[in-house]
Amino acid sequence: MMLKERLDERFGQFKSMGIRNVKELLLLLKRKETLTELSAVECLAGDYLIILLRELNSMLPKPNSIADFTGIAPDTVDRLVRVGIKNTEKLYYRVLTHAQRTALSEVTGISIGEILELAKLSDLSRVKWVGVTFARMLYELGVDTVEKATQADPVALQAHLNQLNREKNFYKGTIGLNDIRIFVEMAKELPLEIEWE
Repeated sequence: MMLKERLDERFGQFKSMGIRNVKELLLLLKRKETLTELSAVECLAGDYLIILLRELNSMLPKPNSIADFTGIAPDTVDRLVRVGIKNTEKLYYRVLTHAQRTALSEVTGISIGEILELAKLSDLSRVKWVGVTFARMLYELGVDTVEKATQADPVALQAHLNQLNREKNFYKGTIGLNDIRIFVEMAKELPLEIEWE
């Protein structure tokens, strides 16, 4: 309830500090000295900042480890680690444009096709609750970007996912329609930042 109080005043304070989005706010709040400074501001005092930080952390998806994806060769994982890329978040910011993907391919010796596949898996991994297995399933079905996920019909996607699951045994059981509806809605909340062409 505390987070819903004084929203305009509190977010006005963040805006006056040049904070434009959740990621910038999260980075700001993770610095202990900044947290202490901000606690002195009357509208941000008390437990507000601690609760806000906890809530922001719970909203953001955890990055997937590149090594955990099926279909990615160990050599590819090693080449990425050598340039400081271990997870989908680090990879994502290195593959936003065609030029970046080409440069990463040249630096690592990984084919541009494999870099593109990794870029798409990283893009899908930005959706909350999308783990390596679900991202791989979506990729195999051609729902291989967040943009395509936003356009997916949940009923059809659920049917295709469950058919793929029956064929390849990714999960025990089935994937529920409500889960797919939530997935599509979560995808719609993300910015479409990658240039695919």
